[in-house]
Amino acid sequence: MSRSEGGRDTYQEFTDAVNMRPGELRTWLATDESKHVGWRRKGSQGAESVGHESGRKIIELLRRKRGDLSAADYQHMRKVVGYVRRHMAQRPSGDVRATRWRYSLMNWGHDPVKAPLPPPGGPSRKALQRHGAPPKERRGPGR
Repeated sequence: MSRSEGGRDTYQEFTDAVNMRPGELRTWLATDESKHVGWRRKGSQGAESVGHESGRKIIELLRRKRGDLSAADYQHMRKVVGYVRRHMAQRPSGDVRATRWRYSLMNWGHDPVKAPLPPPGGPSRKALQRHGAPPKERRGPGR
């Protein structure tokens, strides 16, 4: 599947949906806020939430080479994309910075108050923050 059209689409949608870097997500998952949100499987009192478990899988996926991804990895990527899309459609009004809604999304690798990652091959997020977006048309010498 990794070489199929569906695999490329899934990978792109996943990288669009997950806007947190592996280290960022790992740090977030260690917080109390992260551990206290999300749905827990029936009969698993005090166990890890589904989103928190997914966050750990997402870190592994982000660190793995694209060619090493399995069909199960792509299945989890689709699950992440679906979760992020559904929950973004349910965005509450007002300031969402300290809400369970945001914290739950962050467990799934998406921080809704953060700008999305720039596309691969483009300027880094830090460069964009320092210098702003590049002009749409670049003018070279003699133009």
